[in-house]
Amino acid sequence: MDWQIVLYIAAGIAAIAFLVLCVAIAVVLFSVKKNLDHVASTLDGLDGQIQGITRESTDLLHKSNRLVEDIQGKSEKLNAVVDAVQGVGYSVTNLNDSVDRVTNSITHNISQNEDKISQVVQWSNVAMEIADKWQVRQQQRNRAYSKVNTDVDVKSENL
Repeated sequence: MDWQIVLYIAAGIAAIAFLVLCVAIAVVLFSVKKNLDHVASTLDGLDGQIQGITRESTDLLHKSNRLVEDIQGKSEKLNAVVDAVQGVGYSVTNLNDSVDRVTNSITHNISQNEDKISQVVQWSNVAMEIADKWQVRQQQRNRAYSKVNTDVDVKSENL
């Protein structure tokens, strides 16, 4: 009978151990369930945030596309302005070249015709002196004529 008591005691210890094991597993499972519930609520929050980020990213992408189109349009207009400015630059360069050619031609002609130019200047001075003397004589004649007319008028009044 001795073995029977030991067998019952062993069965009781095994039952208590199994009960402790079941309680320990239940505690662990409840802890895991609590953590999984927390993870699930965190994922729900992340899902909402990701949807918000996706919406904002889509709006930002649309705005960026509109901005790119606007910049492309303005770039094309600016290219036209740059082409026009380049054309003006070519025109100014051509004008400068023309002015240089004319200046060089005038300088060359002046250096070749220095004697003729000096003679023209001398003759011009002579002509101006003659014109001045002519005017002086005309003024003297007009004064003399005025004086004679004044004297004649005075004598006719006295008579």
